[in-house]
Amino acid sequence: MPKKILIAEDSPTMRSLIVSTMATMDDYSFVEAANGFEALRILPREKVDLVITDINMPDINGLELVSFIKNHPNYKNTPLFIISTEGSERDREKGLKLGADAYLVKPFSPDELQTLVRQYLG
Repeated sequence: MPKKILIAEDSPTMRSLIVSTMATMDDYSFVEAANGFEALRILPREKVDLVITDINMPDINGLELVSFIKNHPNYKNTPLFIISTEGSERDREKGLKLGADAYLVKPFSPDELQTLVRQYLG
């Protein structure tokens, strides 16, 4: 059974880029959310193995989503990556302190993302 990755990103272009970056890798399927609110609605319905989120999204931003996931007993052990245009050290530290497992800055390297996915999902 393929491992499922939830991608929360408000830009359809960026969601497509993230999916296409990992589509060449075997055994992964994808669930896409256009914002943090939609991601929160998906989580109880779909068992996901990894969450990738942007920070700047309407409704619930990525940092709020990270906080919710990492403080929820059902999801706290789910690996979570942030991919954001927010590249300051302060933003990175804040995301990692909330519980994100990795923080990539756009434009990210496809190899870096693929390496991280393999590292966390095998």
